[in-house]
Amino acid sequence: MKDRDKFLLIVTIFLLVYFMPVESQRLQNSVLEGLYMLREYAREHVLFCLIPAFFIAGAMQNFISHESVMKYLGKGAPPILAYSVAAVSGAILAVCSCTVLPLFMGIYKRGAGLGPATAFLYSGPAINVLAIIMTARVLGWQIGLARAVGAVLFSVVIGLLMAKLFREDEAERQKTFQSAKVESEGRSLGQTAVYFAVLVAILVFAAWGKPPEKIGLFYAVYSVKWYITVALLAALAYMLKAWFKPDELSAWLQSTWDFAQKILPLLLGGVLVAGIVMGRPGTDRGLIPSDWISRLVGGNSIISNFVSSVVGALMYFATLTEVPIIQGLLGSGMGKGPALALLLAGPALSLPSMIVLTNTIGPKKAFAYISLVVIMATLTGWLFGLILA
Repeated sequence: MKDRDKFLLIVTIFLLVYFMPVESQRLQNSVLEGLYMLREYAREHVLFCLIPAFFIAGAMQNFISHESVMKYLGKGAPPILAYSVAAVSGAILAVCSCTVLPLFMGIYKRGAGLGPATAFLYSGPAINVLAIIMTARVLGWQIGLARAVGAVLFSVVIGLLMAKLFREDEAERQKTFQSAKVESEGRSLGQTAVYFAVLVAILVFAAWGKPPEKIGLFYAVYSVKWYITVALLAALAYMLKAWFKPDELSAWLQSTWDFAQKILPLLLGGVLVAGIVMGRPGTDRGLIPSDWISRLVGGNSIISNFVSSVVGALMYFATLTEVPIIQGLLGSGMGKGPALALLLAGPALSLPSMIVLTNTIGPKKAFAYISLVVIMATLTGWLFGLILA
């Protein structure tokens, strides 16, 4: 950074601090709101979502061969196979926009093409079976169906467009993976598959959220999720002792730590900023008043759908929380088109995930991905509103 730029930055920060309206109740509430949101994130998502995801990403880095990733998700993989695998894998995990990031980084650094990798990045938070069912029951079958179809199509279309936009960069990046040496492992393919299945199952059951109704399969699983998780941890402990060498475990832990130290500080900072600016979902204590948003997302104009998509992209939604929030907004006059736009953009993006994504794949690719999600959510919501009208 040049001295002139440093000077301008220092002057800007000084002026912001000098004129900061600390006596404003809105500002005081927003800072407190950011701290509340950060605490909630640490309590509800770091231990049972992010940490298992870090371990899975570290395992991908060490125990999945370049050859396997290239076969199913790399440049030479048939597009139908690559995007199907990416979309299905993301749907099985059903994680939030932040938890999916280390998993995305794991397959991307191991050789997955940008297209399939971004399809996976979108599908993980967006194609959540329980969330889609809850959407249909609470918000109506039309929005539920549109969300399900839109999320699946989005994951593929966004992946294809990202691959098209950055095909030259991808061609260069893929050369490094095609020339990588294939290392032999002491485990069979079946043992490796079982090991990863157990890791994924630990993430799924540890992060299993409480359904809104105490009936059905989802609540039955929730009531016994910790028994299942403990059993899976015991199985994992046996595998680590019987199937892995000490140096392999050390490399796995080192990779896990590398992912954690790169991602976690950015995520926590992003959550704090998101809480200050937008407030926790369902509250009106952020810097931007919620009634401003409610007025902007009424009707079914392009503007209202765009605003809804942008707001959804900036906010952080824990899994399932977006449904009751949109239910309240619909009651306040939100159009059904903007509601769908928020459902398609919100779970897949958040300010924290944008920060990490920019640091991971670079500002150009991150901006393209974020723009594609917002634009497609806007147009889909607008068309959906026209159809209902």
